[in-house]
Amino acid sequence: MSEPVATARAIAAAVHGGECSALDAVEASLARIAATDSSLNAFTEVLAERARARAASLDQMPAAKRVRLPLAGVPFAVKNLFDIEGLRTLAGSRIERDSEPAARDALLVRRLEAAGAVLVGALNMDEYAYGFTTENSHVGPTRNPHDFTRIAGGSSGGSGAAVAAGQVSLALGSDTNGSIRVPASLCGVFGLRPTYGRLPRTGSYPFVASIDALGPFARSAEDLALAYSVMLGRDAGDPASLISPQGGAAIESGGEAGITSLNGLRIATLTGYFEDHAGEQAREAVATVAGALGVTARATLTGAEHARAAAFLITNAEGGALHLDDLRARADDFDPLIRDRMLAGALLPAAWIDRARRVRQRVASEAARLFEEFDVLLAAATPGPATPIGAATFNINGRTLAARPNMGLLTQPISCVGLPVCAVPVWSARSDWPLPVGVQIITAPWREDLALAVAAKLERAGVVRAPVAAL
Repeated sequence: MSEPVATARAIAAAVHGGECSALDAVEASLARIAATDSSLNAFTEVLAERARARAASLDQMPAAKRVRLPLAGVPFAVKNLFDIEGLRTLAGSRIERDSEPAARDALLVRRLEAAGAVLVGALNMDEYAYGFTTENSHVGPTRNPHDFTRIAGGSSGGSGAAVAAGQVSLALGSDTNGSIRVPASLCGVFGLRPTYGRLPRTGSYPFVASIDALGPFARSAEDLALAYSVMLGRDAGDPASLISPQGGAAIESGGEAGITSLNGLRIATLTGYFEDHAGEQAREAVATVAGALGVTARATLTGAEHARAAAFLITNAEGGALHLDDLRARADDFDPLIRDRMLAGALLPAAWIDRARRVRQRVASEAARLFEEFDVLLAAATPGPATPIGAATFNINGRTLAARPNMGLLTQPISCVGLPVCAVPVWSARSDWPLPVGVQIITAPWREDLALAVAAKLERAGVVRAPVAAL
């Protein structure tokens, strides 16, 4: 079996120091993908020729120039809703196989490559990003690297699985209702959903324009912060990004730069809805993180349930409207479950959507008041660990819930109001809980730096970790 690729920071340091070439790092990634992906099904396209050519060009650079590239030689992959020059942007669908190939790479792909990273492929996802399991009916499910019988989460399941399996050091995904945080939680890696509008979505296939966000996955908080930092900056191609403050604080080294003291942070655990919908292992994960941070305060976002309901309505309505022509003309080419939800969304009364948007504004105001009292909020990222592939339901606290729409129970209320969140992986010491559950580190808008700093502190303390799956 091939060796897993190293972390982004380790690869870049080795390339800078001449200990390995960028091509060596890329070949290691391609070998790992070749050896493991028939079991995982994380990749829908491997770009070996492009990756080798890019790595070779990096190796030919003058050393003084290459050392200034913070991600020199680092292999990464992207959810297949990111444009890749010369490829059709599938967005997990059958329909987009008939689309024209992309004329250029998505903006965030270009920004990562400008920092020295090397794109090696495109990754599996739920069709049109509408799901939490990546049980794609067209190309098959992505399997959890820690247990092939279980889901990787979704809709960015290929992204979470590829990082957890050591196929790549970094991956990009999208998060509308939890599609970065859910696979990060279930695959045991770090994931960042930035503030709505923080990272430009230029060159990515949309789902719900008023909620969608793009962000990275990594095996360390340090790598996550580094990837995030090189992607920052507004772009006119995405009007939502124009509201973002220029630049943006990132904790590039995984430390606490720019923050006076983490000891002074006011942190609380979210109760109410977020405890009621978390199973025993998820609650223990939150308690573990809270205990390590010395957190005793508790807070309630009373509108959380309403925010989730609003997110469902807005998602169905915007998604249904986006795909209405294909729903009319090519209904049989959709995954049946996704098709039916989108059709229902297209028929929702306008008054309901208007009310959902007003609920979103009200809950956003409530969250803003909470952040006057606290700097950071903690909640589980998923109700529990990964469920079996094909399972229609799961049980949480005596309630039986449909699996595909409800794995995002705890993420939807947060993304509905556009808050930044870093998901961190927690592994239980109990032998009967062999799979991870993530914890959401939630901060006020534009304070990704706080979430990343807390994640880095927890990782240094050994409280959270992202081991490569033992494939």
